[in-house]
Amino acid sequence: MADSLVADYDPVELAQELVEVVVEVLPVGAAGVMLADHAGRLQVLASTSEETRLLELFQIQSAAGPCLAAYAEGHQVLVPDLDEQRRRWPNFTDRARAEGWTSVYALPMRLRQERIGALNLFAAAGPDRLSATDTAVAQALADATTIGILHARVLADSVSVAAQLQGALNSRTVIEQAKGVLAERGGLEMDSAFEFLRAYARAHTIRMLDLARAVIDGTADTAAILADHDRTVPKRRDYENN
Repeated sequence: MADSLVADYDPVELAQELVEVVVEVLPVGAAGVMLADHAGRLQVLASTSEETRLLELFQIQSAAGPCLAAYAEGHQVLVPDLDEQRRRWPNFTDRARAEGWTSVYALPMRLRQERIGALNLFAAAGPDRLSATDTAVAQALADATTIGILHARVLADSVSVAAQLQGALNSRTVIEQAKGVLAERGGLEMDSAFEFLRAYARAHTIRMLDLARAVIDGTADTAAILADHDRTVPKRRDYENN
């Protein structure tokens, strides 16, 4: 988090670190970060899996759900039992339950009065639910990430803030395109393609965004990227044979 306050950092990597950390240290199964674009529409910036990302995209399309409520209202929306909120969010609840989630916790990403998005946490059935302490930890991490994304030198300028957030979302689009290229060339799941991209960027001290651009324009050695973890990342299932 502290690294994000230096002159050069990758907001997508920062958000990805957030979702992976909260899943590691808290009793939740998946997490996602959604940021508002220049028009105030929420878009996915990071998630722990493609399944979570698809769920959040559905949440955006249906225009209803706890993450949207947390962003719009600026406070935590804690739903330990989704079935109790079925009347409020019927479509979202049905989709989440179909994915195996029984609890959702949405935390606003904010700095003072400035709201930029929300952190979504998903939990499956079981005895573990987020305690007040767990929620405070998640909110603290979300707040620190918010500061990193906004960056101190643009906080006072709303136009600059909007441009900063749009730039972060544009970065995610480039990374998604690069994932598609690697998935196609390596016969990989999209989750695995992202891990290849991220691992190679880290190992060679390259910004993930810069590497993604190189993959798209053909200047990156995709064979080398795919070879780095060829034995550790699972290949895509052959759906045509299922």
